Amino acid sequence: MLEKAEGIVLRTTAYGETNIILRLYTREVGKISVMARGAKKPKNRFSAVSQPFVYGMFLYYKGTGMSTLNQGDSIDSFRIVRGDIFKTAYASYMSELLDKLTDEKERNPYLFELFLQLLQKMNEENDPEILTRIFETKMTAQAGIKPELDKCVRCNRTEGTFSFSVKEAGFLCQACKAADDYRLDIQPKTVQLLRTFFYMDVERLGEISLKKQTKDELKQVLHTYYDEYSGLILKSKRFLEQMENWKL
Repeated sequence: MLEKAEGIVLRTTAYGETNIILRLYTREVGKISVMARGAKKPKNRFSAVSQPFVYGMFLYYKGTGMSTLNQGDSIDSFRIVRGDIFKTAYASYMSELLDKLTDEKERNPYLFELFLQLLQKMNEENDPEILTRIFETKMTAQAGIKPELDKCVRCNRTEGTFSFSVKEAGFLCQACKAADDYRLDIQPKTVQLLRTFFYMDVERLGEISLKKQTKDELKQVLHTYYDEYSGLILKSKRFLEQMENWKL
C-alpha cells in the first residue's frame, strides 16, 4: 500500500553498502522507519532527503516488514542548522529526545509542529540553547514527568520567591524550602522562564537573549530533573556537553 506523509528526518542509519534507513517523525502517523534504497550513492534520487533534519513529503510503500521509500521531496533542508556544528549538536539532541519519548506510529500533530517550529527558529539564527531548553521543558509532559511549575508543590502558594526541588518535583516557596536541603536556589527570572517555556506558543516566539547565569540555571534544573526521573541515556547529550565545554 502506498502512503504519503509530511515528515522530518530524526536520524539515518546505513544499511548494507548503498541503502539508508530513515527514522521519520511524521504529522500523519508519528514515528516510522523507511528504507531509502541506494540513497548512499551520490546521484541517487533519495540522497538529498536522506539527511538528518530534512523536512519534506515522503511517499512510501507500507508492507508487513520495513516500509520502502518511493519518493521524497524536500521542503526545507535546514541548511543553516546542518552547516553549524553547534546547531547540529542541539538539533541532534532534540531529535533523539523526541525519538526516545515517543512510541512507534503514535500520532501526535502537536509534537510534530513543535519540533518543526523549533528547527525553523534555529535556522533563523535564534539561540539554539534557548530553543533546546524550551523543547526540554515542554517534553516533560510527553515523558510523564511534568514538574509543578504553577505553585509551591507543598503549600500551593503562587506568589513569592521560589526554588526548584528535584526531590519534590517542582517549586518550593520560601516557607517550604527547608523540605529539601538539596533544592536549587534559582533566580526569579529562571522561575518565570520555566513557566513561560512550558505554556508558550513557539510560533509567537521572538528573539530571546539571556544572561549566561540564567541559561546555566535552566540547564541545571532541566538536566538534573531529567536525570532523576526520565531514565534516558542519550548519546547526543554527551556530544552536546562536549561541544558546550569546547565553546567555553
